[in-house]
Amino acid sequence: MQNPEVNILGLGYIGLPTAALIAKNGTHVHGVDINKDVVETINNGKIHIVEPDLGETVSYAVSNGFLRASTEAALANTYLIVVPTPFKNNHEPDISFVESATENIIPLLKKGDTYIIESTSPVGTTEKMMHLIYEKRPELKGEVFIAYCPERVLPGNVMYELVHNDRVIGGVDEKSTKKAVEFYRKYVTGELHETNARTAEMCKLVENSSRDVQIAFANELSLICDKADIDVWELINLANKHPRVNILQPGCGVGGHCIAVDPYFIVSEYPMESRIIGKAREVNNYKSFWCAEKIVSTKLEFELRHGRKPKIALLGLAFKPDIDDLRESPAKYIVQRVLQDANNEDYYIVEPNIDNHNIFKLTDLTVAVKEADIIVILVAHKEFKQLTELENKIVLDFSGALKKL
Repeated sequence: MQNPEVNILGLGYIGLPTAALIAKNGTHVHGVDINKDVVETINNGKIHIVEPDLGETVSYAVSNGFLRASTEAALANTYLIVVPTPFKNNHEPDISFVESATENIIPLLKKGDTYIIESTSPVGTTEKMMHLIYEKRPELKGEVFIAYCPERVLPGNVMYELVHNDRVIGGVDEKSTKKAVEFYRKYVTGELHETNARTAEMCKLVENSSRDVQIAFANELSLICDKADIDVWELINLANKHPRVNILQPGCGVGGHCIAVDPYFIVSEYPMESRIIGKAREVNNYKSFWCAEKIVSTKLEFELRHGRKPKIALLGLAFKPDIDDLRESPAKYIVQRVLQDANNEDYYIVEPNIDNHNIFKLTDLTVAVKEADIIVILVAHKEFKQLTELENKIVLDFSGALKKL
């Protein structure tokens, strides 16, 4: 491959699709990941995650010499930081991966280069990285363009949304903002909204915190309706007939590496001011615990009625329908909690989007449904929406997969 124009650090659920999209447009991209297996997989023109259209795009980009992966960064003109930002201690954001990725490319930076963070980050992270760069390379002060541009895509539709969604782009100064906009304009048809780095950082956090609050309202309704003996799905459907009401659907909690995570970035920095945001996190976390307790109580009721332990099918491990992503998955938490209290019961765990799991033994859906006395639907995968002949089963549908409203 020719000398890369773009260096992307992090080849996960966002980094790889971003690299593939840019490379598909004829730009030479050098992707970096610390996982050697991921690097080898990509260099063979294959992918290590499930995402529609990604496999074909990566295969095209690699076979045509526009995409190459490595464990080491390479000299380029534009550097994108797309690494994880996990937690440390009590839900405190850990930007050490961003710092490490930045330090890796600092020796490579030269006058006129563009440095962009896409990783979800606490407010002020971009400025911290700017100071880190200038501390190590003081001669570059004012000579490189530094900006923040958060991803805002939906797993399962990433390749489309990377192109068509609007982007919020904020630089540490106006010229950095303009330079980053110039870069994204080559690949994004959505509108590019200019702001400053701090506002762009907060924008990503606010978007997902807003959704978390809305989901918490729906999940809280589901808890109330369970006690009031009301079908929450019918209730929400009727309430949404109001022209100015749009209640979301409840589930078994909130997962993924955005909605379930980003609110903590605000709460950790502004605990006294973010009371609704913090309470929403509590409600959505509690819903997962409540679902697990509901499964256990249903199991005990079955034992009292039938004099034997039931066979239970637990359907879904992913954090949302029709993907293989288990990050921060409430369904996975529920399965773990239920199995923790198990005592020689038969459980059938089904996740149609993955072939195997390092902890759970997976079962075929048809077998699980046939054998189980209790069927628990944790995720509304398309396969589960087609289930029939459940008349003699006890069904706990926490995802609304079987609701035909």
